Amino acid sequence: MSDHSVLPSEAALKIRAIQSLLSEKGFLSQDVTDTIVDYFETKVGPRNGAQVVAKAWRDADFKARLLENGRDAVNELGFSGFEGATLHVLENTDEVHNVVVCTLCSCYPWPVLGLPPIWFKSTPYRSRVVIDPRGVLAEFGTEIPASKEIRVWDSNAEIRYFVLPQPPANSETLNEVELAALVTRDSMIGTRLL
Repeated sequence: MSDHSVLPSEAALKIRAIQSLLSEKGFLSQDVTDTIVDYFETKVGPRNGAQVVAKAWRDADFKARLLENGRDAVNELGFSGFEGATLHVLENTDEVHNVVVCTLCSCYPWPVLGLPPIWFKSTPYRSRVVIDPRGVLAEFGTEIPASKEIRVWDSNAEIRYFVLPQPPANSETLNEVELAALVTRDSMIGTRLL
């Protein structure tokens, strides 16, 4: 089956219709749209968070600052814009696995994670992860041993959470760029290990 035979989703069709209407009325050009999309895909988002994680894995002093005051530490790397929110960084360890949710809406640290995934904003995720975190993580393919504590952190308008995943085994020889390439958005939310 070719790519041309697959119909776009309803949401994609609505987005295209709105974009076309705004462009037709002269409110929004394709260049502006491309700039906005590029901003969220390359200037903010998971790539930024992955750089933060890689630096923390390589630089113990930075990691200490990150765990003490996440917002100030990520600002050191030029990533800001938390709208006055406090950024708490949660370190995954051999004993504890952290996972983030926003049960009320979708409070999310955009400068380091980009746009929130659809599932993060979904009612099933928001309601179930606080009740059965181990089960929800298993649905993501993330098996956490029964001996490891799972902590669920609820973001809100004042506090955003960001997970510092455990580094992969045998990563000591990798540089920050190579390490950052291993980090995923979902690992910084806590639904995946990496």
